[in-house]
Parts: sequence; structure tokens; C-alpha cells
Amino acid sequence: MNKIHNSYDLFFEKEGLDFKKTEKIINESLRKADDGELFLEFKQSESFVFDDKKIKNASTSIDKGFGLRSVKDETSAYSHSSNISEASIKNAGKTVQSILSSSSKSKIVDPIRTNKKHYSNINPLNGFTSEEKTKLLKSIDEYTRKLDRRVKQVSVSLNGEWQAIHIIRKNGYHCGDIRPLVRLNISVTVDNGKRMETGSSGAGGRKNYIDFFTDKIWKEQAKDALRQAITNLKSCPTPAGKMPIVLGPGWPGIILHEAIGHGLEGDFNRKKISVFSDLLGKRIASKNVTVVDDGTIDYKRGSITVDDEGTPSQCTTLIENGIMVGHMQDRLNASLMKTSSTGNGRRESYEYLPMPRMTNTYMLSGNTSEEDIFKSVKKGLYAVNFSGGSVDITSGQFEFSASEAYMIENGKITKPVKGATLIGKGEEVLKKISLVGNNMSLDGGIGTCGKEGQGVPVGVGQPTILVDEILVGGTDV
Repeated sequence: MNKIHNSYDLFFEKEGLDFKKTEKIINESLRKADDGELFLEFKQSESFVFDDKKIKNASTSIDKGFGLRSVKDETSAYSHSSNISEASIKNAGKTVQSILSSSSKSKIVDPIRTNKKHYSNINPLNGFTSEEKTKLLKSIDEYTRKLDRRVKQVSVSLNGEWQAIHIIRKNGYHCGDIRPLVRLNISVTVDNGKRMETGSSGAGGRKNYIDFFTDKIWKEQAKDALRQAITNLKSCPTPAGKMPIVLGPGWPGIILHEAIGHGLEGDFNRKKISVFSDLLGKRIASKNVTVVDDGTIDYKRGSITVDDEGTPSQCTTLIENGIMVGHMQDRLNASLMKTSSTGNGRRESYEYLPMPRMTNTYMLSGNTSEEDIFKSVKKGLYAVNFSGGSVDITSGQFEFSASEAYMIENGKITKPVKGATLIGKGEEVLKKISLVGNNMSLDGGIGTCGKEGQGVPVGVGQPTILVDEILVGGTDV
């Protein structure tokens, strides 16, 4: 794929589709539809796992196909195939016309075209040979083991992807995007003879491998994973009960993503199953809280030039100074809610329908220094990293497990603790945020969001924040 410079060349030259004929099929198939599109996709991906001092897995795959959707009122008809041909698209057209009994009364408003790009078209899979990638993983393993005699196990994974999409709507509108994506992860297990603990760190984004093959990048990740593991060796049981919580910058924004972000997606609000339904224009958070979803940040994991319906990505303000001011929308839910798409119509692949999904969701910086935030806490918990969690969209109830946390005593960070679980409701936590730091940062580029069986790459972030009270489920009672 080295010679492919855009998605049009890929599908209408290399794959052999005739654009005019395909366009004619789409116009006829969607003639009576309120909305719809042909979604073409080509994806190359690879994965390398180095574990127990040897390569445990090395795989490559190519996946391609199309999905054709027609929309009538609230109903969608969808047909997809791995066979990209005029005949297959024509057959799909007959299928999606099954819901179209009369002429469309709605005027389709096509997305605004964009010339902006938030990443290059480069294919990261072609930059290094498999042997070079294996050698790098081996070097990371050897380096990490030499850092500390207590290192028992090292696992390193490298993942790369090159995805090309092209979207055709009726009446001549079409656009495309080429999306590179890479990710490096390092996990370290240490053993002091009495206990074993693990730490992990990773980095990624819509870049080439070379951006993560530098010694500086992967050595930082190795040291950070080891630091977490050694810290956990010293950890004590977490006290249980309600207490102030300081959430660190960057990855702890995963709580914001899960407990709040999903509740602000358009489909959940249209169907009135979100805890935030019918709260547009009302206060749902402290005055110092502003949250955005921004798919336009160059090279970030969650960024997209256009979404999977062809709408340019944008920065959407969701909460402004504590007031709920927006939702993340795809075309269908935006139309039904009489608003506009925000460029958040995303899908895992051609096999799935698009739906409102987050891109890079984060809280903006405030005015308080991190030092002053800690000074304000007499006794509480400082949560730095999280390993997993769950949330109920309808109630807003969440649980998140901290993989790295410390006690705060008399304004100072003291002993590390283990087994901390944060329990609460998203809308309650938002109103208890009393201090917002001036140090907003995004995560390192490792996030994948799941919704209704579909996974898409995302980014999260926040500054250091103080939540006056959260229930902590601990192991020391």
C-alpha cells in the first residue's frame, strides 16, 4: 500500500470499482431514503507480543468490505459484505430498500467538506521489517530486566493498523480518510520474595512506528511500568469509607469518559435512558468544570479527520462552567433531535452501523496548582492510575479500581495503597469537584472504548482535580 495516497485511489483504481457506476447504484438504492451512505473500508493490522523472553504471538491480517445503510424515520436497514464489487453493492441496495415504501420527504443535508488533516496517510506497517520489530521488543525486554533484580516477568506488545475508508452518499457527495494507528505496551512483574506486583505503561497514536521506536520513548514506558510495580510492592491495604479524592492528570480521565461521557452521547439522551436526559441547559457540575470532546487534536489516538458518516470532526463543548450545553451526535440521532451532527458517528468496521461515540474526551484546566490541591486535603486518597471499571448509563452508578494510589495526610502524599475501588454516581461526583488543577494532560494513547459490542480508539484526559467526597471500597476496614 506504499503507493496509495488517498482512499479514492485505493477503492476506485486498485480495487477496481467504477466510481460513476457505484454512485449510480447508491443514488437509486437511497432514492426514497431520508439518509444513508455506502461505507467502504480497507484495513491492514498486525500484532506482536514478546513474553517470557520470546515471541509469543506475531500476526497480520487484511480486512476489507463495505456496508450500505438506508434510513427512514427512526429505522435503519443495513447490508454488508467482504466482497467489494458492483454486483455485491447492487444486491445490498436491494436489501436496504426493504424499509423504503414511499418517496423521501426529508432533504438530506450533506456534511460540510473539509481539507483539514489531523494525521498523515503513512502506513506504519511498512516502516520496519518483522525482524526489526521483534528485535525492538527483545531489546525492551532485556533493558527492563536489567533495571532491577526484582523483575520477574516482562511482557511487551506492539500493535499497528492502517485503515482507509471512503463514503458515498446520494447526489454526488463523497469523501474519504486514511488513518494510521500504533500502540506500544509494556507490563512488568516484580517479586521481592514475599509478594508479587505488576505495573504497566503504554503509548500510542495516529503516527508511524518510528515515533515510538526511539530509545527515549520506550525507555520512559519501561521505567514507568517498573515504577508502578515497585510502588505496589510497598503498598498497604486501602482504608474503606467516604473521603476526599484527588484524581491525577491524564489517564484518570477514564472515569470522566465512562461515568459521564457515555451519558452525554446523543442516542442515550434521545431514548431518555441516560441519567443526563432532559438536562440540557441545566447545571450538572460545579462551576469550575468544563468538558469537551475533541476529535481534531493532531496525531491523537481518538482523533479522526472525518467520522464514519463523512462529517468532519470537531471540538464539541459538553459541559461549560458546570452547565450541560451539548451532546455528541451522529446524523441519525441529530436529525431526530432536530440538531446537527457533531462528527461523532463512529463504527468499529464496515460490519457495523455507526452510532454516537466519543473521540478525545477531557476536562479543561482550572486555575489551582497541583500543590495547593494536595495542601487542601487533611486525609484522603490520591488516585493516579486505573485498571478497570463499570458504569450503569441509566443510573450513573460507577465502580473503578485504582491500580496506583496513595494516601494524602496533612496535605502531603504518603504511603502507597492497594485495593482501592471508587464507588459513586457520575452526576453526584461532578457537583463535588471543588478544585480543578492547571495541569490538564491527555493519556498516552492507549484507550479503546466499547459500546454495544463495538470497540473504537479513544483518548481521555483531565487536570488534577479534587472531589470532596467519594465512597472508597478498600481492604483495610
